[in-house]
Amino acid sequence: MPSFALVDAHVHYYDPSQLNYPWLDNVPAIKGTYLPADFAAATEGIAIDKQVFVEVDVAPGQELAEARFVQGLARSDRRIQGIVASAAIERGAWVNDELDRLGEVALLKGVRRLIQYHEAVDYCLQPAFVEGVQQLGRRGLSFDICIRHQQLASATELVRRCPDVQFVLDHIAKPGIANGVRHPWWEEIKTIAQLPNVVCKVTGVITEADPLHWTLCDIRPYIDHTLDCFGLGRALFASDWPVINLAGAYRPWVAVMDELLSGCSASELQQFYRDTAIATYRL
Repeated sequence: MPSFALVDAHVHYYDPSQLNYPWLDNVPAIKGTYLPADFAAATEGIAIDKQVFVEVDVAPGQELAEARFVQGLARSDRRIQGIVASAAIERGAWVNDELDRLGEVALLKGVRRLIQYHEAVDYCLQPAFVEGVQQLGRRGLSFDICIRHQQLASATELVRRCPDVQFVLDHIAKPGIANGVRHPWWEEIKTIAQLPNVVCKVTGVITEADPLHWTLCDIRPYIDHTLDCFGLGRALFASDWPVINLAGAYRPWVAVMDELLSGCSASELQQFYRDTAIATYRL
């Protein structure tokens, strides 16, 4: 374990008694309530002093309520220091009314609008979607990119078209690890890493492998390549808790990263586990 407190840049909290999450019906293993006390139990013995909450795909119309719900959780758990909320970016400039309301949430740092569920690989390049993302740059908000690996080339073009927006690539763009697929992800992750306004979360990897039988050898090439492309100064530690429970648990994930980073310097570890997240999300 690192000798210092970690920053977890990707945590989910949800309570189906408060809000609706239709997608949970398809993943009964993590259907339930996950709150800060549950996170504390899952991370017992691991020092974590900052967290970024990332939206959990609530039912349409509940995006603001979700942000307010997490803002309320943060009043009793000061480790929650940032919120990445959902907003209808696809509305273009019309999304500004939602962003105005979300702006009342003190911990708002960025927005995520799920792209991964759309079949069209160029969904995020629709003019209105691009315009909606550009509105974030004018407000100093980041945009989390959550895609399937088949959409990575389009996401790269989105980043090019929005040079004033800070982007965060979630889950190393979800390569097809379970099927051993590397190309064209291998080349495309290198291309997007060359753009200065994007950083990458090293998370969601074991859930893209065979969730029940993955090994370090399965995931190592993908993580090593991502870190080679972005460098530790533009990569973020994150857990994707509690979704990570589909393929493992919190402590084993930290152990995996410890193993893969065993040759790194103290300053490089600080960058990966803390500094990049703090700078990106302005914690």
